[in-house]
Amino acid sequence: MTNKEAYLIIDFGTGNLRAAVISVAGELLGSAREDIVYHRDEQYGESIYFKPIETWQRIIALSKSALQEAGNPHIQAITATSQREGIVILNDRGEPVVGMPNIDHRGRQWEHVIADKSKVYQLTGRYPTSLFSALKIIGFQQVYGSGSISQILSISDWIEYMFSGILHYEHSQASETLLYSVPEKQWSELLLDIFQLDKKILPPLTDAGSPLGIVRKDIAEEISISTRAKVIVGGADTQLAAISTHAGKDDVVIVSGTTTPIIKLTSDYITDREQRTWTGRHAIAGYFMFEANAGVTGLNYQRLKKIFYPNEGYDMIEQELGTVKGVECWAALGSLLADEKEPSLRGGFIFNVPVNHEISRAHFVWATLWDIACSIYENYQTLCSVSPDNKEAIWVCGGGMESRQLREFIAALTGKHILIRDSFRHASVMGGAILCNRALHHSVEIDTSTEVILPAGNDRDYRSLHALWKQNRATLKQLFR
Repeated sequence: MTNKEAYLIIDFGTGNLRAAVISVAGELLGSAREDIVYHRDEQYGESIYFKPIETWQRIIALSKSALQEAGNPHIQAITATSQREGIVILNDRGEPVVGMPNIDHRGRQWEHVIADKSKVYQLTGRYPTSLFSALKIIGFQQVYGSGSISQILSISDWIEYMFSGILHYEHSQASETLLYSVPEKQWSELLLDIFQLDKKILPPLTDAGSPLGIVRKDIAEEISISTRAKVIVGGADTQLAAISTHAGKDDVVIVSGTTTPIIKLTSDYITDREQRTWTGRHAIAGYFMFEANAGVTGLNYQRLKKIFYPNEGYDMIEQELGTVKGVECWAALGSLLADEKEPSLRGGFIFNVPVNHEISRAHFVWATLWDIACSIYENYQTLCSVSPDNKEAIWVCGGGMESRQLREFIAALTGKHILIRDSFRHASVMGGAILCNRALHHSVEIDTSTEVILPAGNDRDYRSLHALWKQNRATLKQLFR
């Protein structure tokens, strides 16, 4: 039995749900995770949802497991982080009735209601599509009626509501709704008018890292923690991951998870006249996140690992990647480039035929990592074309950065030092722990150790390889147009 002081942090990603117990000093004491169960709503062409009550019971079960693994430490605070663009709808009794993740597009057929998309971009920092909450709400109301929604919450705010009973909406999450003026840091009457939505559905705004309240007594007793544990406002997973790096003003951070946002932390509200980028509120007051996103990247690597290396660890992959001497194949796996007007609908590998006897599984993984690195680099260049990066180094974090080869590719392409913390695999929950420390005025610094990857000089001409990647990617995209 341990009496360590710790935090319970709930992390609701796109694919996985996790409960983690982190000590005040940043040590991962216990963790439990499982896949999120999604369902289809047949009322729409492109909709997917989760059942909040069912999911809440899984959160409770995972919390119990993580706490037990941690030795039932003294939990001082609870917070949550979650995927962006996801929301939970509450009825007039305050009960959660449906959860719509970021991959729900039930509002796509109503995108035409936005008459002035440029105006929306200027206020929200993102080109309006069905990815964002406002279109999900419209799609839900069109089928289930205008009285079907009493309140909306982001997923992390809903989790904190379930723990505390207090309704709120955190600023980094509000940035993803299309109903929030990012430069003004408030809900926007103009945007509500554009989408013809009632302000009554929007809870009060709160700052990440601020105390929200005390955990509900019945919940505390159910998971066997102190009834005096505080609930701290968390935030969006990308923002909390960036916090875990300790990056500062004008630093660039690459957060590689299911997707890979490339972000710059800035004190200025930056928009792109070509509307290729996003700008949202950071989870640290006074900062914005200026962003381009490479789309699905880390998820591709994870799934292809199961095919090529189903029983081996990442260390074996890195060892075999070190034996790759020549480029035997190229990959284009559906990543997003900010400068492209249309996404790739098909992807694949390109290699010479007949198949070279020397080609191995390592060549396919090399091509996958090179595809990810080049996609990141392309989006990084877009960011720099709007707001130049004058720093010597770039921070990276997230489970998608497991591969050292990938980090070396990024260093070579950008010409920057790549900085990574030991806690990079658990970046969002570590960011949550840092917020809790700040809220409770603990002066402990979490994970200040840093590994540096320098742009290595070797016999590969990376710029030529980048040009060939672009050529092969364009070939595949044209083939499947």
